Amino acid sequence: YCECSHQQTMAYNLEQRKSLLPDINHLSLCVKDAHLTILDQRLLPDQEVWLSVNTVEDMWEHINTLAVRGAPLIGCAAALSLAIHAVNSWPAENEVVQKAEYLKTSRPTAVNLMYCCDKISQVGLATPDYSPQNICKIAYELIQEDSSKCDAMSTFGASLINEGENILHHCNTGSLATMGAGTALGVIRKAHSMGKKIHVYVDETRPLLQGGRLTYTLICDNMAAHLMKAGKIDRVFVGADRVAMNGDFANKIGTYSVAVLAKFHNIPFHPVAPLSTLDFESETGDNIPIEQRSPNEVRGAFGVFWAPSNSPTYNPAFDVTPGELITSLVLDKGVFSPSEIKQGALKALAGQ
Repeated sequence: YCECSHQQTMAYNLEQRKSLLPDINHLSLCVKDAHLTILDQRLLPDQEVWLSVNTVEDMWEHINTLAVRGAPLIGCAAALSLAIHAVNSWPAENEVVQKAEYLKTSRPTAVNLMYCCDKISQVGLATPDYSPQNICKIAYELIQEDSSKCDAMSTFGASLINEGENILHHCNTGSLATMGAGTALGVIRKAHSMGKKIHVYVDETRPLLQGGRLTYTLICDNMAAHLMKAGKIDRVFVGADRVAMNGDFANKIGTYSVAVLAKFHNIPFHPVAPLSTLDFESETGDNIPIEQRSPNEVRGAFGVFWAPSNSPTYNPAFDVTPGELITSLVLDKGVFSPSEIKQGALKALAGQ
């Protein structure tokens, strides 16, 4: 990378920009004529509103406020915003790294965001290339990588499902949250496409009701135990935002409760995640930072409030499920049992 390149006065014309930033037409993210927009997921299902991303600061705001959500998606979206910034600004090397570090502060728990930002920053490379061309190349490779990982996870996970099973899902882990078929919902979609005649229940997923935007059989979060006791749940699939080396994992708040219920009722419980969700620096879930969010998310939803405005609240966005509660962890590299994880199977994946 030439340190002086950011000083170039020549701007890319539209055709050059389009060649660096090819069109993407995804369910929740779009690039058209080198312009990035994201679907505002806060307004679903009643409204379809697309938000422009003109700056890295725009993307920070969209991620922080959950307009764009889902661990794999926010990582890819962040990378794309850095690519667009590079094309527009020819940034100096230190500015690329600074912008990437800034984006990492938008949400502290989902490690995919850190993974993608570090890829753009080219952490650990002796001779990084911060040219706009290379930054764009990395961003689009991350998108393709996520899509391919979704396909692999879906195939591995669907192999666990027996015909006619009733499946419980928590949160919303499909194409709205990834650049592919999804993680846990990708597994469910794959099983459906294989003709396994499954039935899916989905928790509404308080406080932000991400699960309530899906079209499966919707239940309140506190109904899962009743369904399990009644024999109406055969298997549970959830996503993950960060996985520690001992199998502990952070996911949307409420996941831990579902895992405990599944363990009590002897129901198989499977988190599903891409390799980019593994945190090789965290030995256990005790090392995972948990994001705290606005009190108003607990006091109400969608501008309607049912609690007094001065009610004290506690609003962690995630909880950590102990690895001993899982039946297996589904990754794009395969299905891993607790005993394999205990023997160091996740650590062995470092660098892959």
